Amino acid sequence: MAENRPNDDLDARIASAKAAGQARGSGPLPQGKGYGQGSKVLALLLGALFGGGIMGWALDQWLGTSPWALLIVLTLAIIGAFLNIMKISKERPE
Repeated sequence: MAENRPNDDLDARIASAKAAGQARGSGPLPQGKGYGQGSKVLALLLGALFGGGIMGWALDQWLGTSPWALLIVLTLAIIGAFLNIMKISKERPE
């Protein structure tokens, strides 16, 4: 059976744990530049796919050229995203 400790002992242990946590700075860890670069690459790829797809589809509907405008605009958007990703990859993380 577990031993019943008085509340003041528990309060003292909680206070000492809080003090130890504050002493070692238990806050959120700073995000490195690599995390930011990865987020930027993901946003570029998703933006190119969705943006190019929507713009190509809209042009196809407007001009009646289905599926050629979609394919051309989507291809150009993906090429542009990869060029930007290559530029990002040349940056050195801190």
